[in-house]
Amino acid sequence: MSIRHLALLTSGGDAPGMNAAIRAVVRTAHFHGIKATGIMDGYEGLMKKSFIELGPRDVRNIVQRGGTMLRSARSETFKTPEGRTTAAKNLREAGIDALICIGGGGTQAGAHQLAVEQGVRLIGVASTIDNDLGGSDRTIGFDTACNTALEAMDRLRDTASSYGRIFFVEVMGRDTGFIAMHTGIAAGAEYVMVPERKENVDELVRVLENRSKEKGSCIVVVAEGDEEGGAFKLADRVKQRCPQFDIRVSVLGHLQRGGNPTHADRLLASRLGAAAVEGLLSGKSHCVVGVVKGELTFTPHAVALAEKKVIEPDLFRLLPMLAV
Repeated sequence: MSIRHLALLTSGGDAPGMNAAIRAVVRTAHFHGIKATGIMDGYEGLMKKSFIELGPRDVRNIVQRGGTMLRSARSETFKTPEGRTTAAKNLREAGIDALICIGGGGTQAGAHQLAVEQGVRLIGVASTIDNDLGGSDRTIGFDTACNTALEAMDRLRDTASSYGRIFFVEVMGRDTGFIAMHTGIAAGAEYVMVPERKENVDELVRVLENRSKEKGSCIVVVAEGDEEGGAFKLADRVKQRCPQFDIRVSVLGHLQRGGNPTHADRLLASRLGAAAVEGLLSGKSHCVVGVVKGELTFTPHAVALAEKKVIEPDLFRLLPMLAV
């Protein structure tokens, strides 16, 4: 099946590097003589036919920008079978042969349903700061989010050292602790709390008592999905146990989603965007394009969504050794 016209959308949480992926899709499509249409506001825009034609000049000077020029939105209607029927109908009426969906788990779950139920030819691009989508060792936005959080922690370490304080720093990661663990080790944190591991507040208190005596200040990184309830609740529990501690809490929140993408994210997004187009041209569909062990891969949606990515086991062993 030839492709003369493709569409692309970004959906779910925005991630630095999405614009670089959009640029790569549009310019690769142009290179191969394919018309490209951007869908504004994700699946909601697909429901409303919010289509714009995109050419090489329309995506100039966006590779360095965070966010997404196509914007993103939630769509409750698309979650229904009737909504997905309408979405497929809109694609057909616009003469669109294939779709590229840039986003994380929720985006790819929607793409999976659209392909299975409606037979839409499509490929997903792995993009989420949480790095929790299967089919790619790293997802677009993860590296930038880590670097943003790391810079904040370096600054907090300066003020913590000046006053001998303990800072609880909450980073994004509702279901996974990739950002927390990677930035925690890179920032020299004394402790990291992640959803993947059952935490022991007694152990945390013991570590803080020892480290604060020796070092004067400490950084505790908390993933927002940690079972203890986030940085504020955890800090309160520790303060009740150790009233002598001077504790501060900093929630980085959506700060991690914005900003100029790093070299790593720009390169990854460029590779994945181009590969999505060429994958469709080679007959691939209903899969997620990513990079595994340095090589471009196309993983079936069902497999990518079912994969449970785990934090590198050696990082759990490394943290206490380096935090002395």
